[in-house]
Amino acid sequence: MRSHLTDTFRSRSVRALTLIAVGALVAGCSSAGTAGTATAGSDGKSAPVKVGLVYSRSGLLAAYGKQYEEGFKAGLAYATHGTNKAGGHPVQVTEEDDAGDPARAVAAAKTLVGKGYKILAGTTDSGVALQMAPLAAQNKVLYVSGPAATDAVTGINAYTFRSGRQSYQDILTAGTLLGDAKGKKVTVLAQNSAFGQANVAAVKAVLGAKGAHVGSVLAPPSATDLTPFAHQTRAGNPDLVFVAWAGTTAPALWTALNQQGVLDASKVVTGLAGTASYPVFGAAGSKVAFLAHYFPGAGGGNHVEKAMLDGITKAGGTPDLFSPDGFTAAQMIVHAIESGSATDSTAMAEALEGWTFDGPKGKEQIRAKDHALLQPMFTAKLDGSGSTARPELTDSIPMTAVAPPAAKPAG
Repeated sequence: MRSHLTDTFRSRSVRALTLIAVGALVAGCSSAGTAGTATAGSDGKSAPVKVGLVYSRSGLLAAYGKQYEEGFKAGLAYATHGTNKAGGHPVQVTEEDDAGDPARAVAAAKTLVGKGYKILAGTTDSGVALQMAPLAAQNKVLYVSGPAATDAVTGINAYTFRSGRQSYQDILTAGTLLGDAKGKKVTVLAQNSAFGQANVAAVKAVLGAKGAHVGSVLAPPSATDLTPFAHQTRAGNPDLVFVAWAGTTAPALWTALNQQGVLDASKVVTGLAGTASYPVFGAAGSKVAFLAHYFPGAGGGNHVEKAMLDGITKAGGTPDLFSPDGFTAAQMIVHAIESGSATDSTAMAEALEGWTFDGPKGKEQIRAKDHALLQPMFTAKLDGSGSTARPELTDSIPMTAVAPPAAKPAG
């Protein structure tokens, strides 16, 4: 397949791709590819491939980081058929905690690159991803971002990919729940962060283009008293409220929204977070419509999902929202090594471009022109309340129906 690294990215600037373009939003390959370039060690055996996982092991998004890490380990076992080798090379994984701090992440990544690491992965936080991507391009190392959802990562450079979904895919999924948005007032309630701002931009791009009047209420990520922001949302009298929230303050947010009457006054749509968040909705869960990146069972029990669930459970972990992001990252990295090279990051990137494969969520594809990860998305409702609350799938939306618009080269 002809590489798009030169054709598509030659004239693309990072600045032009920090904002997502406004627009409309085969057979699977096995995880084992053809053998890549082998590098012999001093003992005559293949040298290890060094992979650096830089993710939030601590900090506000530590729970999400743990899900990613558990998924990655299960995915590596699956993709290497239990050998922990790719293309004959042992895969050596080093974990670094960025605690959600971009400066700390970049420092850790620079240290790993200096030690000869050709592959970086992880990245729970969107702000971190936007700092890691340029570093990958400058040092010509393969970078596979994880749960970080900011749209700006897609198409940012030739060496950056993603193993999770992006905000535009969330909004397109929400659009399937909202019906006709024309003339309606939509408020995005989010944190004032790269993740929150990306969601505001995506809602404006998708629902604004359909005739909705889109505004926002943004809270500082450090805020713990969220009553004022819930009150502000209610006072705006929106027809639709799109909630984009991440981290440990989610229970406080939903308590505030319920107390301020937002859930009764407006139609509320939000992303289904991890299993720990289910009880916080209480009886109000029945009033909320959920878009879902993933929850255990959403993939319909396909063989890859089953391998992920079994692998995580047997290792003592708990499958959750971002388990597929880690699992898919491992699939991508093994494919890049086996079908590309163990030492040449450009060849690894070329091997990933256009790759279609079976992931835990179903059929997925890495779009060659901008490295977007096309994937199914889901909608759900919560049944029960408190500790018995469980998601129930209401719809599975194919990857083509929620594909983000392709990032375009700078003119």
